[in-house]
Amino acid sequence: MKLLLDSCVWGGAKLPLSEAGHDVVWAGDWDSDPGDAEILLTAYQEGRVLVTIDKDFGELAIVRGTPHCGIIRLVNWKARQQAIACLYQLQVSMRHSKSAYSEIRKCHGSSSQDCDRRKRRPPQKVPARSAYSEPKRTVANALLAQKWTD
Repeated sequence: MKLLLDSCVWGGAKLPLSEAGHDVVWAGDWDSDPGDAEILLTAYQEGRVLVTIDKDFGELAIVRGTPHCGIIRLVNWKARQQAIACLYQLQVSMRHSKSAYSEIRKCHGSSSQDCDRRKRRPPQKVPARSAYSEPKRTVANALLAQKWTD
């Protein structure tokens, strides 16, 4: 996945994300900070998901309707944990997008009545002890410990 790390994200997060197979650009490598609107525009034009700590990008995207390819906000993570937190969030996002994609594929080629029935189906309940119910910090810390102890 193509990622743009905001300059407020630790620059050392670039290497682990790249090693995980992502195409990563860090805004801290640029000559100057162009500002939030320009960073979000650059990420959109290059098809990159923006990874940041700032909440200002949410306002740009939601309130002002600025187009984007996705925003991951890392909150309350120490600098050296930011890469693993980002990898975890990308993994969760990919799981959700794959399940949404499979629903679209199920509908593709079916009669319109079948698709309409699927759209009206009540949402499935998530089991109480699923991967989604575990605290993100616990899972990410386990991944972090595994990564640096191997």
